[in-house]
Amino acid sequence: MNAFGFSDPVGAMLGTWSESLTFGAIALRILLALLLGAVTGCERAHNRHIAGLRTFILVSIASASAMMVDTCLMSESSVRIPAVSAATVLGIANISTFSISYSSRSQIKGLTTAVALWCSSIIGLALGGGLYTPALIAYAAMILSLSCLSPMEMWLKDRSDHFEIHLELKDRTSLQDFITTLRELGVRIDDIESNQAYVNSGLSVYSISLSITGRELKKYRTHAEIIQALQSLSYVRYLEEQH
Repeated sequence: MNAFGFSDPVGAMLGTWSESLTFGAIALRILLALLLGAVTGCERAHNRHIAGLRTFILVSIASASAMMVDTCLMSESSVRIPAVSAATVLGIANISTFSISYSSRSQIKGLTTAVALWCSSIIGLALGGGLYTPALIAYAAMILSLSCLSPMEMWLKDRSDHFEIHLELKDRTSLQDFITTLRELGVRIDDIESNQAYVNSGLSVYSISLSITGRELKKYRTHAEIIQALQSLSYVRYLEEQH
C-alpha cells in the first residue's frame, strides 16, 4: 500500500521497501524516470524534433522528484496540497509550448512533442508517488501513440476529403488558372491565404484549404496523387500538402 492508499501490483512484486520513501525506493523511482524519459527522448530525437534525449530525461526526473518532495511534506507537516508537483506540471506545460513553432509555410510544428513532454511529466509524477503500474501502462500507451500510430494517422489524412496545401506560383496572375483547374477536378476551395513571409521574394505564395467534392477523386485518388498532378502544371513552382 503506497502513500496514496493504492495497492500497486508492481510495488507488491518488488516488496514493501518500494512503496515508501526508502533510499532504495527513491533510487528506483529516479532510475525509472530516467530510463522512461530516455526512451521517449530517443524516439523524438530520432525523428529530429526540437525536444530530445536530455529534455525528456530532465522533465521526467523533475516530475518524479517533485512528487517525492510533496509526499514527504504531506507526511511530515500540515501541508495537504501537492504544491510542488502542481507548480512542476504548470512549469513544464509552459516550457513545452516553446517546442511549438510555425513555419514560413503556415505549418504548425512541435505540437506532438509539446504534448509528449506534458505526458512525460504526468508519468514522472506517478513514478514519484510510487504508482508504478499506472505509470508503466500510461508510458506504454504514450510510446505506442508516438511510434506506431503515425503511419495510421498519415493514412487517414491522405484519404480525408479535406486537406491544405502550400502553393508557390511563378506569377500572381496564374492564381485564377489554378483555381479553375481545381474546380474542373472536383476540388472545392474553402480558403485562400496569401503567405506574407514571401512578400519581397518575388514569389506568389498561398496556403489553400481544399475539399474533395468530385466522386471520382473521392473513390480513386489520394492527396499525394492529386498534388502530383497539380505539380505538373507549368505555372506552379512548388506545391506540397501541409500537415
